[in-house]
Amino acid sequence: MVVIAVTGKGGTGKTAVAALLVKFISEITSNVLAVDADPDSNLPDALGVEVDKTLGDVRELFQVTRESLGTVDKESWLEGKIFEVIHEFDNFDLLVMGRPEGEGCYCFVNNLLRGILKKFMRHYDYVIVDCEAGLEHFSRKTIESADYIIVVTDTSRKGLKTAKKIRELAKELNLKFKEIFLVGNKIVGDEAKEIIKDFAKKENFVLLDLLPYDEKVVELDLKGEPIINLPEDSEFAKKVRFIAEVLTRWGS
Repeated sequence: MVVIAVTGKGGTGKTAVAALLVKFISEITSNVLAVDADPDSNLPDALGVEVDKTLGDVRELFQVTRESLGTVDKESWLEGKIFEVIHEFDNFDLLVMGRPEGEGCYCFVNNLLRGILKKFMRHYDYVIVDCEAGLEHFSRKTIESADYIIVVTDTSRKGLKTAKKIRELAKELNLKFKEIFLVGNKIVGDEAKEIIKDFAKKENFVLLDLLPYDEKVVELDLKGEPIINLPEDSEFAKKVRFIAEVLTRWGS
């Protein structure tokens, strides 16, 4: 099993990258689990699929019913409910984390779910996680079991600042990732390319690739159409396909 977590500042295009990685890696192996760990839950739309249940729903249900479960093994109960929220599609499975809506402490159920999910993930060749924007998932160690981190950034000061903080947090928290990659996105012109290349070198990132600004990506987003509908000759799509091939070679 190889776990790939895609992260970065909001608006840098991490979900577009994550969705295309799901598409291209699932063409190499159909045993792929996509995980939408962003409370905004944009990954299903990017993949062109619909889901009606999330892990957040399971968490809420457990929170209000656990006292009435009596002697029922709570871990087994949760395992059964997780089967209900893993959605199966032609080439991949999808789990949407969702968000808790009720009040109260979720520490107990979150800890249980984290352990159960690790067991579930072992059944897949690749797990691709679209992370929540920002840094919270690092401080909470929700992706501590990831093998590879892909940080997506544009050339904005905020995007680069977030990427730098991610690198620093991973070191500070002693998270044992095999590698932290950088992907530059929305790149236009030689100056932008040099900004990302210099940043990657300075901050000790392995630079996977530079993705161009693509009007078709913007058009699909405005129309509410899935990013996986990008034409095969799209330079953006071709570059993410290359990244997918590189990652599967690294993971083999």
